[in-house]
Amino acid sequence: NQHVLHAKNVPKPKGEAPAEPRVTRDSQLGERQRMCRASIVLQRKVRHDAPYDMLESLYDNLRKKKDFETFVAQSIQCVETFVSQGTATMKTCLIFAFALTVCVASAGPARADDGDVPHVVFVTGDEEYRSEESMPMLAKILKRDFGFQVTVCYSLAEDGTIDPNNVKSITGMEALDDADLMVLFTRFRDLPDEQFNHFLKYVKSGKPIVGFRTATHAFKFDSNKKHSDWGWHGEKIAELLGQNWITHHGHFGDGHQYLTDVTIVDDQKDHPILRGVKPFKAYSWLYHVQGGGDELRGDAQPLMMGHALISGHEKAGKTDRYPLDNPVAWTKTYAGEGNVRGRVFFSTTAHPFDFKDESMRKLAINGMLWALGMEDRIPPEGANVEIVGEYDPNNSGFGDKFKPNRKPEEI
Repeated sequence: NQHVLHAKNVPKPKGEAPAEPRVTRDSQLGERQRMCRASIVLQRKVRHDAPYDMLESLYDNLRKKKDFETFVAQSIQCVETFVSQGTATMKTCLIFAFALTVCVASAGPARADDGDVPHVVFVTGDEEYRSEESMPMLAKILKRDFGFQVTVCYSLAEDGTIDPNNVKSITGMEALDDADLMVLFTRFRDLPDEQFNHFLKYVKSGKPIVGFRTATHAFKFDSNKKHSDWGWHGEKIAELLGQNWITHHGHFGDGHQYLTDVTIVDDQKDHPILRGVKPFKAYSWLYHVQGGGDELRGDAQPLMMGHALISGHEKAGKTDRYPLDNPVAWTKTYAGEGNVRGRVFFSTTAHPFDFKDESMRKLAINGMLWALGMEDRIPPEGANVEIVGEYDPNNSGFGDKFKPNRKPEEI
């Protein structure tokens, strides 16, 4: 107890390597987390017992991955190993066990009353599907129910109003530098280096990503050619999110009729993302991502399937090449720098009117929690997705279809 009570005043040993940038910074940790880690450092400094080196490493790993079962199992194995080797006394093991208990109690998934609150950054900018309206709506839900820090980045006009037609800029991309989750909903952006480099830095970190619809063709570098491999026909965006742009089954009665019947993949019905999610009909016309020679990339696992209710490819007799049934939501992982694996959740249903459906909102919010490794925060009935205020988006469409003269609101 004395060690823990006074540990917060003990400096770190000289030569201790600083935490990697993607590990939660000490300045962001709650009092319990700082005391816990400092107590481990103190024990290592005072006693020089090898188990504390191992515990410190395991604790840092727990902070990153929130994997309690593995943490406890490895910790017990660590103690057993050192006892069997005769390198740890019973007193050491008892202190170790106490520190282990504090670790598990203090290093759990972030709560709003912790100092360790996830920062979710929404990167918006598409001319067609009103991401500038749907993403702030989801951000408000995350902040209300989970206390998350949220930031929404927009494409802006010179006067500071939201202009999704400005494909050359997304203001606020630097927020990605300390983000814990990136939510990407852009279309054909041609960003300068000073903005796009924040995206590249985030991807290198191996942190989680959630993507919607046109993120399969998030970028189109007509000007900045050196990033063309991230463009809409490049492989990098497909490897990251699961697929790039191929085709869809066609616009029909945009916003005036359902175009896709969305159902749950039977053997995935117990997946945490699908808690509380029911089959629904979407205004989104079905994207082709798989079949006819095309495959989702990597370890993608479809969660929901879409069936095209109306299809231009069917009318043209091309359903062998472009099947009427295709995945509309999936999970996967991607490799960051050093082969760090990051979670990805993606949904191709994201018409502005789709988000009026409770199941679509649950799918989105559940997906963000899962991506963050916080599936334990998803109740059996799914996340509460009652809309904060009003959500009355404009219909999809190009040109002047977006709401004019709107400035970014503080959430």
